[in-house]
Amino acid sequence: MKYKDYSQDIWTRLHSTLDEVLKSDSHPVAAFDADGTLWDIDLGESFFHHQIDNKLVQLPNNPWEHYETLKAANPVEAYLWLAQICQSQELKTVHEWAKDSLKGISPVPVFSEQKKLIELFLSRGVQVYIITASVKWAVEPGAALLGLKYEDVLGVETIQINGVITEQQKGTVTYKQGKVDALLERTGGKKPFFASGNTMGDFQLLQSATHLSLAVSAASRDDKLFKTEAELAQHAQSSGWLSHRFI
Repeated sequence: MKYKDYSQDIWTRLHSTLDEVLKSDSHPVAAFDADGTLWDIDLGESFFHHQIDNKLVQLPNNPWEHYETLKAANPVEAYLWLAQICQSQELKTVHEWAKDSLKGISPVPVFSEQKKLIELFLSRGVQVYIITASVKWAVEPGAALLGLKYEDVLGVETIQINGVITEQQKGTVTYKQGKVDALLERTGGKKPFFASGNTMGDFQLLQSATHLSLAVSAASRDDKLFKTEAELAQHAQSSGWLSHRFI
């Protein structure tokens, strides 16, 4: 699919704000959500489907329904569970699974304007982070497509001991306020000058930006994300943030 480019007004705001920020900070921070913000797919859920289809981990009967039920009751518990099911696996093995899962998506529907923006930021010395409520390991190969390193991804994960994944939660579950908390922990309290997301799960992250926030959307009216994307777009309008619809 061909996605709409940013308007000239958006690019002007981005460039002028970046120029202004760099006058006092040579290494500012920018933060992006992942699924629905950088690409038009959910890499976390795609990875889970890959695990189900290839019987890679032990799962309950009707695993997708189990996950959806958990998420309806407690999203934080559900997102953590998607990492916990990898317990007893070597991290390097799960990394290979994630790469294989991404290979099954061809082409990966990356929003080219977001890729251009990240390239601009990197060229100007900005530290770019992806902050996702998906399992970190599932999103890392997607980050590599954008020129970012695995360590630039803050996502849901569990503790690893000698390279083996456990079920014990590691750090903050990166959902809603947890996205902000995890970012500030990584940066030593330094807030992002820029943040971008697509749903109300990213609302607090966009609020945390000191200079510029960008709400994006691409869900069609019959998509489960349409309502939450529209709500974030409304907040963008009332808050004076940037907003862009890719379709």
